[in-house]
Amino acid sequence: MIIKNIFWDVDGVLADLNYAYYHFLKNHPTYREQYKDLKWQDLDKVLPINPKYGALDLKCHPTMGDQMDADFCHNSEFFENRPLYPNVVETLRSLNDLGYRQFTLSASFDPEVKKKFLNKLLAPVTNFLTIECVGHGKFLHDTTKEGKFLECFKKYDLNPEETLLVDDRIYNMYAALNVGVLPLRMRCEFTTDLPMDLKWIHEVHNVVEVKDWLAEKGYLKLCRPLAQKG
Repeated sequence: MIIKNIFWDVDGVLADLNYAYYHFLKNHPTYREQYKDLKWQDLDKVLPINPKYGALDLKCHPTMGDQMDADFCHNSEFFENRPLYPNVVETLRSLNDLGYRQFTLSASFDPEVKKKFLNKLLAPVTNFLTIECVGHGKFLHDTTKEGKFLECFKKYDLNPEETLLVDDRIYNMYAALNVGVLPLRMRCEFTTDLPMDLKWIHEVHNVVEVKDWLAEKGYLKLCRPLAQKG
């Protein structure tokens, strides 16, 4: 097996969405009084994790989820307050030097708004990283990532069997498998375990571990570096 293409989910993989959620709950005018004493380690008590998701989401709040999500998404102060995790820029550059084609496949309420934000957030690597975004379905786990994968395979002439998805959401593991892509699961302190039928999927805790795993599996043996865009 040869891996030539990497699709990165952004939230929970390249950028810290939990950080954004925490500061949103603590500082948004609608919620700050209720959550002024919220501790970081209690985020998953406020936002119980849906087993299909496997990660935190505002929509999972038991009584105010839809409103919280709308308030978050339509306020750029909070929506854009998600810093990159350590070593993201360096690792993506290193993988580019090794010849990998790299993309984002990030879901949002509005793909164009998200794409604009990601071009700012990931500006140090957009000379080689291709930014692709996808909208959510009616429910988050109805994300249209499967269709976007198929669109990207055709648009960029990619082979799904040579493609890796790095994502934290459990439902996206199934989306990747449904189109023939190899999934790799990103974990953090708030993600939950994979279901039994997905236990074979390898899990990592940061982007450096992704590169290490590729090396361990022999997937770093590419013939030449890619040329930068532009």
